[in-house]
Amino acid sequence: MTDNIRHHLTDGLLMAYSAGSLPEAFNLTVAAHLSMCDSCRARLGAFDSVGGALLNGGERAEMSAGSMEAALAAARQRPRPAAAPRPRGTLPAPLIDYIGGNLDAVRWRPVGMGVRQAILPTDGDATARLLHIPAGAAVPDHGHRGTELTLVLQGAFADSTSRFAKGDIEIAGEDLNHTPIAETGDDCICLAATDAPLRFRGWIPRIAQPFLKI
Repeated sequence: MTDNIRHHLTDGLLMAYSAGSLPEAFNLTVAAHLSMCDSCRARLGAFDSVGGALLNGGERAEMSAGSMEAALAAARQRPRPAAAPRPRGTLPAPLIDYIGGNLDAVRWRPVGMGVRQAILPTDGDATARLLHIPAGAAVPDHGHRGTELTLVLQGAFADSTSRFAKGDIEIAGEDLNHTPIAETGDDCICLAATDAPLRFRGWIPRIAQPFLKI
């Protein structure tokens, strides 16, 4: 699948994932992309190796009581990408393992204009959700108060920056305002993670925003 992926993770995200410093929602989205992308998985291996070398070369320090248990607990919250893509359905393996099934296990909720979402249970300030966008439909025009990672799992969408198809990940920051539109053909299914509420221009999405937790 890597040959078809055009939009990859940044070095900064890979380093943060390797260091275990990302919130759980971002960890899940990064792990899902890594399970689909040989290129990013190889780059992650390089960052893991560098981190291991730095730890081995550093000064020894006494560990406080409970530090090992805390480290193991943090490691358990970090979804790991599969060693290789596993053809188990539309969803990538880390996400299937996370929700306990494929698309038929997802509890969708309508958010308007035919779009559906399913908020995933994650800890921390960031939020992860699955989005189901009907072919040809648009997500309301919006900006960002933080960072939004959007991984395409099925179909494709386009906005003012580019086209994003299966396996592609869009990294949107506070400088981007866009209106993602799903391509005709297959419905578009995405995994999106945000660390701050979106900034909608239209008054209807703004009114619904607190109830939809977007």
